Amino acid sequence: MFRLLRLLFLGVTAVVLITIAMANRAIVTLSVIPEEVAAHLGMNWTLQVPLFAAIFAGVLLGLLIGFVWEWLREFRIRSTATKASRRAQYLEKEVGRLKNTQAGPKDDVLALLDASAK
Repeated sequence: MFRLLRLLFLGVTAVVLITIAMANRAIVTLSVIPEEVAAHLGMNWTLQVPLFAAIFAGVLLGLLIGFVWEWLREFRIRSTATKASRRAQYLEKEVGRLKNTQAGPKDDVLALLDASAK
């Protein structure tokens, strides 16, 4: 059921993207710097691409920036979780060590006396 929904979603997404690409095939000029600044500096960095490529590149760049921003924002949370995990492992080892030392008498005579007292 979920596989069918996933395939349906991917199919609809593909149709929408192809429709957008077909409707926006006009060539546009992308400039890195404004024309006035380019004329003053003597360099003109431009690129001619179809409009749909500029749209898709903008969406992908926005997603990439968002992912990096979120990863940097969550750094403190991941650091705290790592420290808490290490502390929990240390405490589990400590509890295990304390259980082993309090498991009972190590001497046979003390073990007999302890068993007879119960």
